[in-house]
Amino acid sequence: MPLALLALAVGAFGIGTTEFVVMGLLPRIAGDFGVSVPTAGLLVTGYALGVVVGAPLMTVLGTKIPRKRMLMLLMVLFIAGNLISAVAPVFGVMLLGRVVASLAHGAFFGIGAVVAAELVPADRKAGAIALMFTGLTVANVVGVPLGTYVGQHAGWRVTFLLVAGLGVLGLLGVARLVPELPRPQGVRLRHEVAVLRNTQVLLAMVMTVLGFGGVFAAITYIAPMVTEVTGYADASVTWLLVIFGLGMVAGNLAGGRFADRRLMPMLCTALGALAAVLALFTVTAHHKALTAVTVFAIGALGFATVPPLQKRVLDQAHGAPTLASAVNIGAFNLGNALSAWLGGLVISAGLGWTSPDWVGAALAASALGVALLSMALERRAASEPGLPGLPGLPGRTAARSSAAEDHDVLTR
Repeated sequence: MPLALLALAVGAFGIGTTEFVVMGLLPRIAGDFGVSVPTAGLLVTGYALGVVVGAPLMTVLGTKIPRKRMLMLLMVLFIAGNLISAVAPVFGVMLLGRVVASLAHGAFFGIGAVVAAELVPADRKAGAIALMFTGLTVANVVGVPLGTYVGQHAGWRVTFLLVAGLGVLGLLGVARLVPELPRPQGVRLRHEVAVLRNTQVLLAMVMTVLGFGGVFAAITYIAPMVTEVTGYADASVTWLLVIFGLGMVAGNLAGGRFADRRLMPMLCTALGALAAVLALFTVTAHHKALTAVTVFAIGALGFATVPPLQKRVLDQAHGAPTLASAVNIGAFNLGNALSAWLGGLVISAGLGWTSPDWVGAALAASALGVALLSMALERRAASEPGLPGLPGLPGRTAARSSAAEDHDVLTR
């Protein structure tokens, strides 16, 4: 694998750390600012919504900037956001810092995924994307537990200062190792936007929102859940996050490997198993050992869907994948925001600390339903040329016409 993938993984490591570390520190942050834990959960929701908005916005703003330079600018924005969070005097300012940092997230992973795929042969693209996302998953084994430990002993502000330092390392890695790749000639913003009207691209993004939302419904409130229900001490949250991170690493690598072989069957299997495990978490959360096993399984099954979902979007986006790739990263975080909000609602309604697990199971099961619908439409389109898509959306013929138009533009 090219060294440039290592540089992208370093940037992903920093971004992954800041995204997930706040979950293990929610009770402490809430206490310092004098807000409730569900209110502190807005730090998760706000970050996720910032990614949703920032992914297409930053990608569009960067259409005339070489990809390497854009990746470097995004890392600078990420560093600034974490510094704001570290020195925030009130909760609102910290939330602002989270949003600033999040604006870099979607575009970095979206552009990075396209760059990663361009660096390797066609039959290794999902594996290359998975390798970049390994930085995100390893962050949950090393960065997040270490950040949680530091936050519990030296204060959460120190954690965010260290995360800003990780951003500096990511910036240096991109500057030194990522090659200067030429921008695609002839691909204009209208071609990128047109891809977003493709039925299969939109269905893949819906799968992303629902499937990844299932993971975060359970994990956002993992700290209060395992301390109040399971009986773990506060310090044990760090080790549970390590277990979650190990599951993420295993699932991400497995997802990348099998997605290059049988993408949709592998995706359906992971989503179905994820829904079942999340439902079981309402029971296993009452037992320490079973909780640890379940947390690992949620991480593994959830992140086994990341490479296939991202590759699915790139495959269906044809010759103009950059905006679609970034928007799909936003879709992951829209799922995070949706599930964090829904989880806070059911907790505030008095349904208990395990109630978000039921929300997660329902979201993952819905994602499986969308995946089956996508496969059915694809089969019908293959057997009936010219089959229209879903109401109001372009069908296979339109998608092929768009792809042909893009190809003509690229070859002129």
